[in-house]
Amino acid sequence: MTSAALKPGLFRPNLVRQAQAWLLLLPALIFLLAFTHLPTVSTVWNSFFSTSAGTPVDFSTENYQFLLEDEVFCQVLDNSFWYAVVTVPASMALALAMALWVNSKLSGKAALRLAYFTPTILPMISVANIWLFFYSPEIGLFNQILEWFGSDGYNWLGDPDLSLPSLMVMTIWKEAGFFMIFYLAALQAISPELYQAAEIEGASRFRMLRRITLPLLMPTTLFVLVNAILNAFKLVDHLFILTKGGPNNASNLLLYYIYENAFSFFDTAYAAALTVVLLMILVVLALLQFGVLERRVHYR
Repeated sequence: MTSAALKPGLFRPNLVRQAQAWLLLLPALIFLLAFTHLPTVSTVWNSFFSTSAGTPVDFSTENYQFLLEDEVFCQVLDNSFWYAVVTVPASMALALAMALWVNSKLSGKAALRLAYFTPTILPMISVANIWLFFYSPEIGLFNQILEWFGSDGYNWLGDPDLSLPSLMVMTIWKEAGFFMIFYLAALQAISPELYQAAEIEGASRFRMLRRITLPLLMPTTLFVLVNAILNAFKLVDHLFILTKGGPNNASNLLLYYIYENAFSFFDTAYAAALTVVLLMILVVLALLQFGVLERRVHYR
């Protein structure tokens, strides 16, 4: 190393650039610390307290002990599991099918894309009210259609066996159009020369889908999967309008159960313990997604 390289003046531009970079990052870091890390630490801390009249007292682990004995929590966890297992793959598969369709040589593609994407731009409360009309026992659209076939219809949201599946159908309808946009953008980024070369080799459409389209869509699939799982565990708006977790907690989901304990029962410490459980579930799912699925992702 030469003596010129050791002169202090040569380090100043580098230090200035580093200081500028940190100053540019500072607003984002402040928001990240204030609205992500500090609330997470505070939630974990509050989960180890019992609650008396809305005030945390008595440091203990009784909230986590009560989790194991809480039958409602077990039911809510089971509901959330099946809700995610059904809605995530179904909405992703439907989104991919719609993207493949509107990306093909089809007349009226613009109107079809708009029709698919319309449910996404609707407010969640509006969507819930629309589907509340569909599911209404006497005047609902679904039961009126069933009357044409001689059926008395169903109490879609009042039947414990139908309330959660009814929520799943509404979620798939709303989520598929949103995920379709990402798949459509990824499909349009694939070079047509790949398909032309495959056609010359005599590959069928199914083989091109399996060997070209799906592997090149894996980065988008991973992105969509992360968002779909997050959406599956953060549903709360629709439950306010449709079922409020009923009947008898048959459609209650984890985030809504957290809301109930925090703002209806004012048991903030137990709600914090439930939130920690939700965070741990999301962490485990994130590790599985990025630790296992990312190995199959082919970045271009």
